[in-house]
Amino acid sequence: MEIRWPIAILIIGCAVVTLIPRVLPLMILSKLRIPEAMIRWLDHVPIAVMGALLAQELLLSDGRVDPGGHSLELIAAVPAFLTAFLTKSLFATVIVGILTLVGLRLFF
Repeated sequence: MEIRWPIAILIIGCAVVTLIPRVLPLMILSKLRIPEAMIRWLDHVPIAVMGALLAQELLLSDGRVDPGGHSLELIAAVPAFLTAFLTKSLFATVIVGILTLVGLRLFF
């Protein structure tokens, strides 16, 4: 089997570009002492990111606010949010959300 060097270099370059943003911050931050206030603040980042992703998915269509276009998704989000709040289980939340949306799409 012959190695095509331009493709091999491209694959290695893609691996390096993917690896740098993941490993470099970890290496740098592992050497630093992060203040307690910043650690408490960083605890809220995953919640804020998830909220932004959900709001974008539920409320926007093609980058614009679409008040009527996502009504089934918004309705299906209610039992999913309740499941997440009550069970704290990602698996149960996903299953309830999917089943609710499938049921709504079958009837509407």
